[in-house]
Amino acid sequence: MLPPASARSSRMEIRTVGVVGLGNMGLGMAATLARKGFTVLGTDLSAARRAPAEAAGVHFHAELAPVLNGADALVFSLPYARDVEAVVTAPGGLLERRDRKLVVIDTSTSDPVTSRRLAERLAKAGHGLLDAPVSGGPAGAAAGTMTMMIGGAEEDLALAQPVISAMSGTAVHVGPSGAGNIAKLVNNMLVAAHLITTGEAMRLSEAAGLPAEAALKVVNAATGRSAVSELMVPRWVLTESFDSGFSAGLMRKDVGLAAALAEATGTRLPLSEAVARIWAETRERIADADDFTRMADHRMEREY
Repeated sequence: MLPPASARSSRMEIRTVGVVGLGNMGLGMAATLARKGFTVLGTDLSAARRAPAEAAGVHFHAELAPVLNGADALVFSLPYARDVEAVVTAPGGLLERRDRKLVVIDTSTSDPVTSRRLAERLAKAGHGLLDAPVSGGPAGAAAGTMTMMIGGAEEDLALAQPVISAMSGTAVHVGPSGAGNIAKLVNNMLVAAHLITTGEAMRLSEAAGLPAEAALKVVNAATGRSAVSELMVPRWVLTESFDSGFSAGLMRKDVGLAAALAEATGTRLPLSEAVARIWAETRERIADADDFTRMADHRMEREY
């Protein structure tokens, strides 16, 4: 059991934040927190992340335990739900820590069932978990302007608020545990579809004799616009840079999670099913390691 509330009150201030996962998003969040005055402990499976982390003011640890046991709050930025579960249940880690209450801010895109199960296990140990997936990409993580969609208990959100405010421009508490991941999967299901439909629309425009750049000026001033047409296509597709920092493999993972959620809830989504099939069947031409914006490339031969 945790010490009585009166004994813990002076230890509730968050000064040290641990960041688990220092990839494109995690490193940006860690650097933002360090820049805004927190002491930041970071860890990643790749030793190559040490140099950029330390350059950003992050205290890098090759092992997980010093981060889990030395932080006042934790931020996870991990690829899969199984990775989140492995960190939460790591021996000698969170489930055994009793010196204070910690809130885990899990920015990974996970599934709501896993988030709810882990939130229950952490609550029994005296800790909290917020499923808080993000939107805004590596640039938003580095600038502290991400949008966060948060599921979890209000008291955990209040405790973690200083960290969340430092990392985000907009943070929306959408409901109880699991709600943040549901919102993120709904959002990414739409993004996955918009990448396909915008690419096809620009392909049609080019085939009919109107350059994609000209068509986009109309689309973005009219009702067909989306973040894909307004931001992604001009910045990463028309320039052929394809370097948004988010991989096609991660989008395929998110599309798969949305499809699994639809199946689990008995929800028939015919168009989304077609979107999931297209993302799955284009793996040979758009590899998992490729940037996800390649799906909107109107110059790409489409065989689906």
